[in-house]
Amino acid sequence: MRAIRVCMVLLVLGAAAASMDVFAQVVAADAVVDRGRLEQRLAAVEILLEKSSAARQVDSSGDTTARQKREKAREIYRQARAAFQAGQYARASGLLPEASVHMFEAVRSAAPGEVAEPKARSDFEARLDSVNSLHAAFRRVAGEKPDATGVAETSRAVDNLIGDARRLAGEGKLDAGRAALDRAYLLAKAAVSSLRSGDTLVRSLHFATREEEYRYEVDRNDTHQMLIKVLLDGKARTTEQQSALAKALQLRNQANTAAASADHAAGVRLLEESTRELIRAIRGAGVFIPG
Repeated sequence: MRAIRVCMVLLVLGAAAASMDVFAQVVAADAVVDRGRLEQRLAAVEILLEKSSAARQVDSSGDTTARQKREKAREIYRQARAAFQAGQYARASGLLPEASVHMFEAVRSAAPGEVAEPKARSDFEARLDSVNSLHAAFRRVAGEKPDATGVAETSRAVDNLIGDARRLAGEGKLDAGRAALDRAYLLAKAAVSSLRSGDTLVRSLHFATREEEYRYEVDRNDTHQMLIKVLLDGKARTTEQQSALAKALQLRNQANTAAASADHAAGVRLLEESTRELIRAIRGAGVFIPG
C-alpha cells in the first residue's frame, strides 16, 4: 500500500509539473504575439463579419445554412475578442482564422461559387501583415541611425497609405485597398534598403563576395523602379523626373554590362548611382525616402 501511495504522489507531482510546463508555454506564446497587430486583425475580421459585401450577401440570401455558419463565425470571434481582453493573445490569434473560415463557408452557402470577395479579403490581410512587418523593420533600422533624415516623413507616408488601404477595404474596394498596400510595401522596402545602403555591417558581414553584393543592389534597384512606376502610373512626368529616370536606366545598363564581364565591383558602384537617380525621381513625385 505504501508503494501505491508513493506512486500516486509521484503521478500527482508529475501532472503538476506538466501543467506548469503547459502554463509556461502559453505565457511564452502570448508574449510572442504582437498586441497591436492582433488588435488590427480583430478589427479586420469584425469588418468581414459585419460590414463587408460578404456580410451583406449572407444577410440578403435568406439561406438558413449560411446564416447559421455566420453565427458560428460570430461566436468564435466573440471568444477571440474575450481572449484578447484577457491578455490571452495566442488563443485570440488562433481563433481569428477559424472565424474567417466559418464566414467564408457562410458565403459559399449563400452563393455557391461566389467566393472572390472573401479570397480578396484574405489576400488583403496577408499583404497588410507584410506591410506592417516591413514598416516595423524600417522603424527598427531607423532607430539605429539617429542622424538619418526623412525618417518621420517616410513613416508618416507609409502610415497614410495603410490608413487609405484600410478605409478602402472597409468600403468593399479591396482592389484599390490592395494597390495602396502595394505602394506602402514598396515604399517601406525602399526606405529600409536606403537606410542600410553603405552600412559597414552590411558590407562586411552580409556579403561573402562582390557578386552577392551586386545581386543585393539589383534587388534594391528593382524595388525603387517598381515604386516609381506605381507612383507615376498615369501621371505626367516632369522634365527633372524624366532626366533622372533616363540616367538611372543608363547606369543600370552599364552595371549589367560590367557584371556580365565579372566586374561586380563596378556593377555595384553603377547600381548605387542608378538607385540614387531613382530616389531623386521618387522625391520629385512628392514621396521622401532616406538615401
